[in-house]
Amino acid sequence: MASLARHQLQQCISPFALRSYLAELISSFLFVFAAVGSTISARMLTPEVASNSSSLVATAMAQAFALFAAVYIAVDVSGGHVNPAVTFALAVGGHITVPVGVFYLASQLIGSILACLLLHLASAGQAIPTPKIATEMTGFGAAILEGSMTFALVYTIYVAADPRAAAEAKGGSKGHRSAVGLMAVGLVAGSCVLAGGSLTGASMNPARSFGPAIVSGDFKNHAVYWVGPLIGAGLAGLVHQNLIYPSSTLNSIDVV
Repeated sequence: MASLARHQLQQCISPFALRSYLAELISSFLFVFAAVGSTISARMLTPEVASNSSSLVATAMAQAFALFAAVYIAVDVSGGHVNPAVTFALAVGGHITVPVGVFYLASQLIGSILACLLLHLASAGQAIPTPKIATEMTGFGAAILEGSMTFALVYTIYVAADPRAAAEAKGGSKGHRSAVGLMAVGLVAGSCVLAGGSLTGASMNPARSFGPAIVSGDFKNHAVYWVGPLIGAGLAGLVHQNLIYPSSTLNSIDVV
């Protein structure tokens, strides 16, 4: 037991692990900066309209492209999780150890906080928007919706990352498979923002919600954006590796 704990500790502080944490921090910073920044820009451009459809489309596109880029720049180093829910799903599936997952989580949250701090300071004190639940919805309903959208996102990530799916792609090159997988992840995220953005904010990412909450000090209904995504992500991983592709040999999010 002592040797196992020592081995896990060595894994957590190895040079490769430290590079992975830095990659997750940078990618999370990039994604949250684009996601929250696009929301601020949309609000400033259409201040008289609380929920303008064009603003929703713009933020959905920004998040889709940002997630595509954020995963791309980290996938070869850390696996490109960029989301505590993804890290949680992989830990539940046994693809990463819990200690490494904790360091990934810390890196993602720090990246999110730094992005929101920069936006707050650079925008001359503009309020940092936090995901909100529509007045017609309950917290329970919002958690179910967030969980469902996160299920779709994480399931897509699992499919894109599974090496057997890549091997089954007829005539597809490795680079082509990588681009298609990353694009699918970004597109499903953008689609979910269009579907649920006006209902819950379509966070699907606890780090995406945590940074704005810390900087703005607004933690109203914050538990929804942890409980829903974590449950949805865990279910997505279990469904994929036990029902769709049993006995997966997937070790990390790796679509290259």
